[in-house]
Amino acid sequence: MQKVIFIGLGTMGYHMAGHLSKNKNIELSVFNRTIEKAHKWHSEFTKDIVTSLKEQIQNFDIIILCAGRDEDIEEIFFDANNGIANNIKQSAIVIDHTTISYGMTLKLSNKLIAKNINFIDAPVSGGEIGAKNGMLSIMAGGSKNKIAQVEPILNSYAKNITHMGQVGTGQLAKMANQICITGVLQGLSEALIFAEENNLDIDKLLSAISGGAAGSWQMENRLKTMHKKEFDFGFAIKWMIKDLSYTLNQAKQSNLDLELTQQVYEKYKNLANKGCENFDTSALVLHKKK
Repeated sequence: MQKVIFIGLGTMGYHMAGHLSKNKNIELSVFNRTIEKAHKWHSEFTKDIVTSLKEQIQNFDIIILCAGRDEDIEEIFFDANNGIANNIKQSAIVIDHTTISYGMTLKLSNKLIAKNINFIDAPVSGGEIGAKNGMLSIMAGGSKNKIAQVEPILNSYAKNITHMGQVGTGQLAKMANQICITGVLQGLSEALIFAEENNLDIDKLLSAISGGAAGSWQMENRLKTMHKKEFDFGFAIKWMIKDLSYTLNQAKQSNLDLELTQQVYEKYKNLANKGCENFDTSALVLHKKK
């Protein structure tokens, strides 16, 4: 039986590890840098907690991460005192669900592959709801054979796993995903503001247009809550700012001008500066109201 460790019990990881705890074909342990969060998870799912990541990491065949940003990955793997990169056993598989920069993905991959450790970059889409329901979409970069090998594990919390190509293509696909979301939310925000200013019935509007060419997941799941000014649905503005900063930096490397994405990025930063950083991304509609 393969020994698996899940590192990072945040908004997404908590639920992903919860689903993974039900997989009877693996032996699961978890680690979180805030130990109180690990104890809370343990009280619900009863799997083992790892307390010293550096000392115990060599015991695991598969290492799965879901952290926050580049700095977290840098600390977990390369910290001079507690980094785990030098202690992972050869032939282990590292799966990183964190949305990080393309550059950090390549750095991590190069360091691990040089030590005969397999690496899969595998950012996810679907938000907290997808994590809770075990219905995430995974964009995976790396060895096709290794991805196929771990697919029964990833299926614990994923509805769709797409092999994008070599290491790094998973992160590039996630960047394209975030570009699409920003565009949809910008259009949806302007449409809602227009509808409200012209006294349209929002329920009737949703019924009229959601099934046509304008329809989207965001429209069906967020139009009414945006109208009600409810913005507590998991994926916070502060995380979108992080994701878009990586995306825009990568676009510069490709000599691309992502005009709309840049505009929405600035709007999110403005909202964060006004105290809305923990609102979910549909709060973009507030930008013209504040």
